[in-house]
Amino acid sequence: MGIRVGIGYDAHRLAPRRELILGGVRVPFERGLLGHSDADVLVHALIDSILGAMAIGDIGKFFPDTDAKYEGVSSITLLGEIREIMSINNYELINADTVVVAQEPKLSPYIDLMRQNISNALKTDIGNISVKAKTEEGLGFTGDGSGIKAKSVCLLEMK
Repeated sequence: MGIRVGIGYDAHRLAPRRELILGGVRVPFERGLLGHSDADVLVHALIDSILGAMAIGDIGKFFPDTDAKYEGVSSITLLGEIREIMSINNYELINADTVVVAQEPKLSPYIDLMRQNISNALKTDIGNISVKAKTEEGLGFTGDGSGIKAKSVCLLEMK
């Protein structure tokens, strides 16, 4: 038995004519994140932290952007697949702490639904999932509204 920590990061450019999906939630906004899947940076960062804790690769290894079957796919669906990989490898999530960095839109009204979507996909209690939203006070690509990024850290226990 052992406890493993993992860290994840993702960033995507904002683009017109795309839906903004974060934590599996459609957030009303005039632009969305550009990517092969739904480009949900929050879930992508979480997936990478889980895969990192298991030391088995990253999101690109399991869901390559060169594979047409992942075009437009829901990242929450991918997170459910990662949950199955965790189970096969005898890991259980202890907790995950995440942060989304976006100048706008305001994300606080959607945080609880994001947490619920993530906890459902991972088959864990919502109390094990933390989602925070921050701005960068106008600094960098997130601060000027060009994109959104997310970071995640998780703790897994081997059964």
